[in-house]
Amino acid sequence: MSIPVVDFGVYSLRKEDATDEQLRTLGGELKRAFSQVGFLFFQNSGISEEEVERVMETSKRFFLQAEELKKPFTRKSFPNNPNHGWVALETERLNPSQPGDLKEAFNTASFHPDIKWPSSDAVAGFREIHTSFFQRCKELSLRVLRVMALSLDLDPDVFLHAHRFIGTDENGTTLRSLFYPPVKSAMAKEGQLRCGEHSDYGSITLLFQGSEGLQVCTRSGEFVSVPSVPGAVLVNIADLMQRWTSDQLVSVRHRVLLPPVGDSSTRQSLAYFVQPDDEALITCCDGSDKYPPITGGDYLMQRFSESYAKS
Repeated sequence: MSIPVVDFGVYSLRKEDATDEQLRTLGGELKRAFSQVGFLFFQNSGISEEEVERVMETSKRFFLQAEELKKPFTRKSFPNNPNHGWVALETERLNPSQPGDLKEAFNTASFHPDIKWPSSDAVAGFREIHTSFFQRCKELSLRVLRVMALSLDLDPDVFLHAHRFIGTDENGTTLRSLFYPPVKSAMAKEGQLRCGEHSDYGSITLLFQGSEGLQVCTRSGEFVSVPSVPGAVLVNIADLMQRWTSDQLVSVRHRVLLPPVGDSSTRQSLAYFVQPDDEALITCCDGSDKYPPITGGDYLMQRFSESYAKS
């Protein structure tokens, strides 16, 4: 299996709009990829490599600090949005049956005035850089959701109506900066990975990779490695979107393995997890009752309770 590559240039963030014919053609490519593979690469999205590198560089400076400097920003420290903040090594289990993942993360999930941000000289510009990139990903995501709706012959705004509050505490969309420190494979626990096997929770995910390491599960159950394509955005369907579309679009399991023995390199990525609004009721868009209705917020809380059950 190879990941399809789609040119998003006609609806790039650098363009105001696209013609109906261009959007229909683009929608057809999205539907084929998302119904058959669940993943695709976007080229010419309008988000530059320089923007991605700026976020990764600032994030890396944060992650390389001593733990006592990161602890004040720990996830669940902020009452208005418990998902915002730093996630320490082995805290999260994306595969709840296995040991904690060998990764750190910083979740940008809230812009509430009371949120405390890293602001030392070592991480100068952290808040501004992450906030700006969050908004850029939001703009791209809304364009993708519109094309997806058109590809399914739905009202072009049907998904957009359920994502009106992205960037507020009424929506769980999160920019996640991920850092995978060096690993001595011999010291890892049995079954432990850098990122456990899982499928994503919400609508879609945008992923910007700094290097290879990600693996995606094929329909035959085999995991295959995903290349790192400079300048491209890896986009995948998440679980709520599969429910929403009555399995027309597929959410696929993926993971990040331990590095090969002797490889002491770090790995970085940026994941933008697009979630429906907390109060948005997700029902099958074909009118069927294949999946019971559930709100975006309730579904997200169910999944968090599994990932952080033992932390």
